[in-house]
Amino acid sequence: MNTSTACPEQLLREITLLKQENAYLKEQIEWFRRQVFGKSTEKIVEPPAGNVIFLPGFEELLKPVAEPRKRIVATHERKVPSRNGQDAIALPADLPVEKQVIDLPEKEKVCVETGLPLVKIGEEVTKKIAYRPGSYFIKEIVRLKYALPQESSGGIRIAPLPESLLDRCQADESLLADIMVRKYADHLPLYRISEILARDGIGISRQTLCKWILRVGQALKPLYNEMRKFVLASGNVFVDETPIKMLEGSKGKAQQAFMWMIAGGKEANPSYRIYAFRTNRSHIHAENLLKDYKGILHSDKYGAYEKMAQKKQIVWCPCWAHIRRKFVEAEAGDPEFRDWILRKIRYLFMFEKVAWSRSPEERIQIRREKESRIIDELIKAVQNRLVKGRILPKSKFREALGYFCGLIPYLKNYIDDSYARLDNNVAERALRPIALGRKNWLFVGNEQSGEAAATILSLVQTCRALEINPREYLDDVMRRLMNHPAKKLHELLPNEWALSKNPQS
Repeated sequence: MNTSTACPEQLLREITLLKQENAYLKEQIEWFRRQVFGKSTEKIVEPPAGNVIFLPGFEELLKPVAEPRKRIVATHERKVPSRNGQDAIALPADLPVEKQVIDLPEKEKVCVETGLPLVKIGEEVTKKIAYRPGSYFIKEIVRLKYALPQESSGGIRIAPLPESLLDRCQADESLLADIMVRKYADHLPLYRISEILARDGIGISRQTLCKWILRVGQALKPLYNEMRKFVLASGNVFVDETPIKMLEGSKGKAQQAFMWMIAGGKEANPSYRIYAFRTNRSHIHAENLLKDYKGILHSDKYGAYEKMAQKKQIVWCPCWAHIRRKFVEAEAGDPEFRDWILRKIRYLFMFEKVAWSRSPEERIQIRREKESRIIDELIKAVQNRLVKGRILPKSKFREALGYFCGLIPYLKNYIDDSYARLDNNVAERALRPIALGRKNWLFVGNEQSGEAAATILSLVQTCRALEINPREYLDDVMRRLMNHPAKKLHELLPNEWALSKNPQS
């Protein structure tokens, strides 16, 4: 523009546009700076000096937590495993052997036709690699064989093998349970597990380990389905999803798939975690996972959940932590108003911390008397700010205001249910094992492997949340599952299993 001929109004408009563009670019630069160099915490707003919320019991919750004790872990050396390209299992010659003798009952050692006693003619030996924390050994299952002293139509009699989760597998359930825990609780990829076994002289290839995991995941599917019913029947569900890589065909390329997570239960921190592998993030997957569910749903602002809420299918409680994050990222725009919003949201979380230390009835009372009023202030202020004052249409501040306004009809849904929460952090915490795992094992091989991983992850992470040793649980359940009545499958769920082992827990 030629400034010599421009009128003052045109110059003023140009200056205003340049200022807005400058503010928008500064906001983008600040956001990128925070992503690269900034802290991940969202604790920005500090309460003004002397502004204390007087609520009984609040002071105890602000006491500093004692530093955890630390110990030094010694380093170790690794042996390089010898790979010959075969799947044969190699065992050291001095591996201990423990025998388990299975004999026929005394009444079956007599021939029904002649009444003569059977004569032992040999034994059938089945060998399995077993695991005891800290050591490996060969578990020899010896089944005594009997027959008549003379030839007879009675034939040979032998006790049947104990039921096994994987038919004709050389691995005992104790070893399988250890492998599952190492991968899905300790986040070790299979090649590292193979190396760890090789250090003790156990040569099991990565391909064999992969086959075992796939078969275990398929065999445990009935128990997984029972867990899913239990979670959805709770009426209080948290859901989220995270990307995960999956190999695409024989080309070896990785495509983006998703691991969904559903947690549920009537408790402060629901322990049951159900993972579900899907090849994409389509709305249909969310609808199928929550099919026929009518209770409370905590989630982020994903369109599938919003659509379900609009149809009155669920009582949607959107996550206030996501709302806070939007305003934290709005570096420019209106700093004073942004800080006021973040301060009010912080008060909500402070009241919730106190409320969860009280009884369910007191929790609802605190929410109605304290938190509801704060939410009304926020709604009124955000609506007025959108109407009054200039806001850059593409700024993060405008995005945060729009995000908030889109959730206004649902912001107070958590208030009247004592087990509903202000945020969806239960689901986000449950996704952390996936975030840690994918940095180590990187991808799943195919859709079947992803489904097997989801099944085993559900059992292992639920055990961890319930403070159950997942190795002990899997070892016991895998031995009992094949013979357990289908109508009583709920008895093998982690919480009921723990109660059966220790009724006082």
